[in-house]
Amino acid sequence: MDTFFLSHGSPTLAIDENLPARPFLRSWQEKVFRPKPKTILMISAHWETTDPTVNVVDRNDTIYDFYGFPKRMYQLKYPAPGAPKLAKRVKELLTRAGVKNVKEDRTRGLDHGAWVPLMLMYPKADIPVCQLSVQTNMDGTYHYNMGKALAPLKDEGVLVIGSGSATHNLRTLRSGSPVLPWASAFDAWLEESLIKGRHEDVNRYLEKAPNAKMAHPTPDHFYPLNVALGAAAGRMKAELIHRSWEDGSLSYASYRFKRA
Repeated sequence: MDTFFLSHGSPTLAIDENLPARPFLRSWQEKVFRPKPKTILMISAHWETTDPTVNVVDRNDTIYDFYGFPKRMYQLKYPAPGAPKLAKRVKELLTRAGVKNVKEDRTRGLDHGAWVPLMLMYPKADIPVCQLSVQTNMDGTYHYNMGKALAPLKDEGVLVIGSGSATHNLRTLRSGSPVLPWASAFDAWLEESLIKGRHEDVNRYLEKAPNAKMAHPTPDHFYPLNVALGAAAGRMKAELIHRSWEDGSLSYASYRFKRA
């Protein structure tokens, strides 16, 4: 299995036909990733916890973790099966790697960072899904190492996806605006760093990247990338599989990490 980082952008990606990321995700099974995974592990920017946590449920509820959106958004459902066995396996791998206090949540479903892209990628909602949280009190290297611990999952039929955003500064969004120079510069730096294998720079993006604090005032939407990158493990090659923009500064750049 390859691992992936997806920029999920606005929740309205689920309904807005004008967003170019929609046809990219809807063509997922045909053009991007043909094999049907046994299970999916989603690391979403929208689940932040102090300690690493997996959701251990039989059926995933659809969480509407957004406000003030069209009524239609709150009528969407993505009732994917839970993946309790995968959750236990994730906990086992992280604990074995020395990650402390890995916890289980037996009530939580899928937030929009998980279900919005999955609804477009796998609309039948027939693949079991487990979510893993991010820890914004930690750094990029911590999340990269967490991903490395999860690398065996790729050989067990698990599709590992980090769901965040290549840039994420909601205060700078301007409808109809051209791409802002600072956002373009950060996005280009990220692509170059990934393609050239500068993983340590990516893990230390706050020190290495131009406009890092503008691109990510908080790290929650970047850390899923670190996990997906770490989970690729060993000799691997990064590939940009989509790029588009919304409102001048929200990048939908998405990446595949595959064996070299």
